[in-house]
Amino acid sequence: MNTEMITVAIEQYGYLGITLLIALENIFPPIPSEVVLIFAGYSTLHTNLNLVGAAIAATLGAYIGALLLYAVGRFLNVDQFKRFARSRGGKVLRLKETDIDRTATFFNQHGSWAILFGRCVPVIRSLISIPAGMTRYPLGKFSLLTLGGTLIWNFVLINVGHYAGKAWRQMLIVVDDWLYVILAVVIAAGILFWLFKKKRR
Repeated sequence: MNTEMITVAIEQYGYLGITLLIALENIFPPIPSEVVLIFAGYSTLHTNLNLVGAAIAATLGAYIGALLLYAVGRFLNVDQFKRFARSRGGKVLRLKETDIDRTATFFNQHGSWAILFGRCVPVIRSLISIPAGMTRYPLGKFSLLTLGGTLIWNFVLINVGHYAGKAWRQMLIVVDDWLYVILAVVIAAGILFWLFKKKRR
């Protein structure tokens, strides 16, 4: 899906467009969520969209997509999913066995943290729900971690688009180049927030 189609969908359908695009991005990784989120942020400057509403719409879309892939994980094992990746359908979705292995390893090594912060990593954010489903990870906890991780990431990128204004396209290049720096900042902020809440208790 090209950038123009994404921007038209958001301009015409507003919050619903954001929700549907992000849900599709979770299932169909070639849809770039960075474009959706940054343009959504820019759109808050000249439409009736606002930052909070855009973040909620994007998070709802991510959660819908994550639940669908979690359900896939409940019904498929790793070998079956790899076979699907090699099929025509898997090629249409641009699934790669190496991405499946990388995501499974990431989940096995980091568990809950993988679900929370994996939402900020391209490809992994789409696939991380599948090993969670395969291991029968508790749905309630999965939901909380998914909502938390996606809300943080969505809010950051939507604000990037909002403050970039008409330079939102240039910010796509900046985000692509500095993705892992931004991710490190988001993770650090999340850990500090968790420590702060824990200390207050």
